Amino acid sequence: MLESSDLKEPKLPKDEYKPYHDALVDRLVVLQQDAKKAGTGVVVLFEGWKGAGKGSRISDLIYHLDARGVSVHVTEDFDATEAEKTRSPEFGATSYYPAMQQFWKALGPRDSITFFDRGWYSVLIDHLENEMHLAPSKSRKKIKKRAQKTLKVAIEEIRAFEKQLVDDGYIVVKFFLHISEATQRKRLLKLHNDPATTWRVSDYDLRQMLNYPESFDLYAQLLEATDFEDAPWMVLPAEDKRRVNLAVARKLVDVLETVTTAEKDPAALEAEEKAKANSAAQGEEQVYHDERKRTPEENHKLLLEAQERVRVAELEAPLASSFLIEKDYPRLDEVDHSLMLTREDYKRELKEQQALLHELELQMYIHRVPMMIMYEGWDAAGKGGSIKRVAQALDARSYTIFTSPAPTKADLAHPFLWRYWTRLPKAGHVGIYDRSWYGRVLVERVEGFASPDQWARAYDEINEFERSMVNWGAILLKFWVDISPETQLERFEARENNPDKQWKITAEDWRNRDRYPEYYAAIQDMFRLTSTPEAPWIILESDNKYYARVKALKTINRALKERLKEF
Repeated sequence: MLESSDLKEPKLPKDEYKPYHDALVDRLVVLQQDAKKAGTGVVVLFEGWKGAGKGSRISDLIYHLDARGVSVHVTEDFDATEAEKTRSPEFGATSYYPAMQQFWKALGPRDSITFFDRGWYSVLIDHLENEMHLAPSKSRKKIKKRAQKTLKVAIEEIRAFEKQLVDDGYIVVKFFLHISEATQRKRLLKLHNDPATTWRVSDYDLRQMLNYPESFDLYAQLLEATDFEDAPWMVLPAEDKRRVNLAVARKLVDVLETVTTAEKDPAALEAEEKAKANSAAQGEEQVYHDERKRTPEENHKLLLEAQERVRVAELEAPLASSFLIEKDYPRLDEVDHSLMLTREDYKRELKEQQALLHELELQMYIHRVPMMIMYEGWDAAGKGGSIKRVAQALDARSYTIFTSPAPTKADLAHPFLWRYWTRLPKAGHVGIYDRSWYGRVLVERVEGFASPDQWARAYDEINEFERSMVNWGAILLKFWVDISPETQLERFEARENNPDKQWKITAEDWRNRDRYPEYYAAIQDMFRLTSTPEAPWIILESDNKYYARVKALKTINRALKERLKEF
């Protein structure tokens, strides 16, 4: 792509440029409002050489747009000192947060335009070039091999990010501003030699200038590998700023011309309306008592119905994952509900495991290892109690508990994983998730808050998210807290009869119980499609809360000890 770019076009005279540019910009302003009305998000990425004029081109463009619907994210400068502290072959492992998080956080809502001045590709190139620079000459071959591994990992994450945006209703436009080696040298030295602008040129920028041919090869390989059909590259010769401005405006006009104010798919609209009403639904006062009237035989019939739904679904296999799935993924019908600890054994083991976790957590902090502990489970299964015992063993400054209430207006205006990409623990810290991103394939699926297309594609989107966390270096533990229907009913009734615990039981809990077969099938699909080797599901058998709490602590400690062997 770079080789075919013509860098010798003559400069465009101003009198030819201005009328054409003004007409394009006037049209673009109208199309911006059309895209806003249609609820279409636009992501415009400017990549290219140091000194190619990316920032100036963005400034020239957005000067004419409605500023209320535009945001600009300037990617952080590469910090070689920080990278050296935690140098790793994995993409993004040189940061307190994953490499892609800053771009998820900067992502504007649907109905807006987000400009990225350098982006995820620059982060990757900087990472690779730093690895090559630090490598001794005798290790060059080994470093190149490692760089290829980094490139593969990064392209997987980049592809996942861009595809999720497109699938969620965004348009992704990618520009690469290309200049010759001579032009880059001229521009960077001019900036560097001027006392007023020398701060704009870092040692790293000068290093890239001196290694232009090597950087050219990296860019060429990356552009070819990431020229996706739904997010293609547009390489722009950037020797003349006027020609670039015209090409950018023309491309955006062409892209936005495809956006109309036509009505959305009725099913998608219905799902959006249900999601917006989620908060109100949580507060309904109606209580369902049908469950209390069921005989044991009727409850058993309900369980058989749920198991039959799972059996039929697995035989028909309407849903599939593109990820490798563990062969022995959990099955609800195989959970042993008889597992238990006596109170005496519980008190002893709890004390031992909490003391060990406290010790391991200090080492985890020193080595900047992030940990993510995620809890899903049946209502009244004991998630909160287990979380409390884990948190009790940790330094209060080292962990954050993230809950998943009904999505906010901002959450609904972004892809569903946005709220979790923006809620991550810092490296060396612990993030505890009381319910999680799996809400999309559980409650949102069963209650209709997400359309079938949305929740069906969410399994692999979740797998991609979890792969990113593991690539970053996080220890990711996914607990399913399981209890039998009989135990759940006992706990529901105990809560209603205890004034101090009545706040724990809601009408929603009773209603969810009435939809047991649907939830049972959704849970089993979740296990079947997201139990990857990197992030398998772990069952906490919680009919006896003592047993489940200790098992959670033992599992966490075992994972920490295994990771700390690396240091």
